[in-house]
Amino acid sequence: MPVTPAATFCATLVDEWVRAGLGHAVVAPGSRSTPLAVALAADGRLDVHVHHDERAAGFLALGIGLATGRPAVVLTTSGTATVELHPAVVEAHQAAVPLLVCTADRPPELHHVGAPQTVDQTHLYGPAVRFFADPGVPDDAGAAGWRSLAARVVAEAVGAPGRPPGPVQLNLPFREPLLGDPGPLPEGRPDGRPWHRRVGPRAAAPDAAGVAELAELLAGQPGVIVAGEGAGSPEAVHRLAAALGWPVLADPRSGCRVPAPTTVAAFDALLRVPAFAAVRTPARVLRLGAPAASKVLGQWLAAGGARQVAVEADGRWLDPDRTAEVVVAGDPSAWCLALAEAVAGPTGPGPVGGGWLDGWARAEAVAQEVLDAELAGREAESEPALARRVAAAVPDGGLLVVASSMPVRDVEWYAAPRHGLRVLSNRGANGIDGVVSTAVGVALASGAPTVALVGDIAFLHDSTALLGAAGRDLDLTVVVVDNDGGGIFSFLPQRDALRSDRFEELFGTPHGVDPRALAAVHGVAATDADGLADALAAGKGVRLVRVRTDRAANVVEHDRVHAAVAARLAAAGIA
Repeated sequence: MPVTPAATFCATLVDEWVRAGLGHAVVAPGSRSTPLAVALAADGRLDVHVHHDERAAGFLALGIGLATGRPAVVLTTSGTATVELHPAVVEAHQAAVPLLVCTADRPPELHHVGAPQTVDQTHLYGPAVRFFADPGVPDDAGAAGWRSLAARVVAEAVGAPGRPPGPVQLNLPFREPLLGDPGPLPEGRPDGRPWHRRVGPRAAAPDAAGVAELAELLAGQPGVIVAGEGAGSPEAVHRLAAALGWPVLADPRSGCRVPAPTTVAAFDALLRVPAFAAVRTPARVLRLGAPAASKVLGQWLAAGGARQVAVEADGRWLDPDRTAEVVVAGDPSAWCLALAEAVAGPTGPGPVGGGWLDGWARAEAVAQEVLDAELAGREAESEPALARRVAAAVPDGGLLVVASSMPVRDVEWYAAPRHGLRVLSNRGANGIDGVVSTAVGVALASGAPTVALVGDIAFLHDSTALLGAAGRDLDLTVVVVDNDGGGIFSFLPQRDALRSDRFEELFGTPHGVDPRALAAVHGVAATDADGLADALAAGKGVRLVRVRTDRAANVVEHDRVHAAVAARLAAAGIA
């Protein structure tokens, strides 16, 4: 094949991306993207994953970024294929996940003349991207800037001080011939270094004056630490909690839901008990990372009148109730350690007294005993029991990818504290689309045992994630909670306000599709709830477990469990 500028340009991009530390590329098949697809595959240093469905490919790449913190390349051909990436781009934007979106394009002379597969891809994703570049059709005159461009898009995707990670779009027009051989690449920096790199943390380190101000605000007052996704290291968070004498209300996505005297995992069930919620109203709240899914927790925090401090590594403004008095853009781990030293040091005030933490710890112990007793052995019929079982059964070092809607809430409300589990979820935009593809990306990038807990509607939205999954080197179990429709709507006022038939038409939306049949189409082994234990312990491969539940019974089950917790708290004299 002839040497072409397009082939040389694309080989240069790939070489520079490897220098910048990228390890994965996801390619959706197409013609116009040929030069870059061939370069990615020919280089040999990147893991290249091919997926037929561009929407699923976008979420697969997002899952890789979610698991590793490094962007994956996702490549599509021109036209509507590029539009299919938009949901994943929006999620990456709002969840601060690095993603390198490469959209192949037709050359300028084919625009505005009715050429096929040609749409305006300039700033296609609007303000959702951190950076947009269109270098034009490759030619040798621009070769001096190729390495700079390749390194720049990675640097923009991974973030900067005060600017969170996120997606970037590199729009790449190519002329025919689309196949060619690369010529000599522009010389790179010595020792394999990338052309550009950022130095220093994305967020400011704690300063002495800021630590002193926050320590004075927080210490000596009854308070809680609310740890969400991005809360920092569990060791740092719990060290500060012990110094303050506060509980950690730990979202499982935070990594802080570990066995510790300061861990409170059952906060949602506890705060549903009005007597307990009233006597445990804090004067101070330290929020670390993203908000939890629990509406009960959010309403309790908003109504309590506490002085609140929010810390987020990238400086995102995560304050939907507008209650944060102080917003800190900084590394939560560093701030927790600095505050712990200030509070627990020789001149510090030490932990708050009055049995504040002991009261929370006693309530947590009672709630966990009740959850164990009420949910044991009910995985085949109870969605709370299934969430608790799955979160406990993922092998040590494994990952649990949880769909939005009910699964993320059930894991948050009912999963017990444990070590060795990382919980991930697409909670940037809180959509249910793409979750199975995200789980495939997480499993590919981590190489660790991965479980996806999803609802049936979320699975149907993303069943094409299973295209080719059986042939990938994965350890992935997809657990589908199948209640034949939209289970979360049964908890909303619409259920009682509408006639039953109208509610089912608009919100229940029964579909009658068996997820096992869809799995079989893709060569994925499928079983029912009685095969759950074997599936979770199966090792390499992809499998699906369908667990049938009933939407109306699920509402009753949630109420039953919460009533049992309330009764035991009252009997123990805690509420």
